Amino acid sequence: MHVLHALADRLRRLPPSCGPVRLVGVDGHAGSGKSTFAGELALALDGAPVLHLDDVASHEELFAWDERLLSEVIAPLADGTTAYYRPYDWRARRFGPVRALPRAPVLLIEGVGAGRRALRPHLAHLLWMELPREDAWARGQSRDGEEQREFWAGWVEAERRHFAEDPSRPFADLLVRQLAEGYEVLSGPAATAGADQIVTHRDDPSRMC
Repeated sequence: MHVLHALADRLRRLPPSCGPVRLVGVDGHAGSGKSTFAGELALALDGAPVLHLDDVASHEELFAWDERLLSEVIAPLADGTTAYYRPYDWRARRFGPVRALPRAPVLLIEGVGAGRRALRPHLAHLLWMELPREDAWARGQSRDGEEQREFWAGWVEAERRHFAEDPSRPFADLLVRQLAEGYEVLSGPAATAGADQIVTHRDDPSRMC
């Protein structure tokens, strides 16, 4: 069974965590591959909505966005209604037009801080991208180029402080490693061993999990 489809099936079977929605956090260091993985997982979930925390954060609030997220997104979803938020434009340095985030059986929240303590009570599952921070940061800086060098210098220190004060990995249900081909999904620090536990090796249809 395809690893991402096996994971999607697992997530669908979880009890709802925010009204009728199963919120799934995808956290990890900047540059660890969260957005790519979340996009592929969303496809395996038949087009599940993905909320990117880069759209919630801003230059002035790299991590101080939890109250806004709770009021604009979490509260409406918990009430069973569509959430509305204004995604941030990092080039224009301002929030853009309102965007709808409809309720769905599974909704992914991806970004640094998706597993923070303010959000964990509302999550059905927390996934952590298992890549050392130095490797992730180097990959992210290489991706963004010289234009973002100054931003990255400030980001690295802000991320260090955030995870020192509010770590996510210890609460992850599953760890995700990106391989040369596909992904490896392992039980996380918060997981309890059980018969339905996913411990896979490669995102390949020929491998069973």
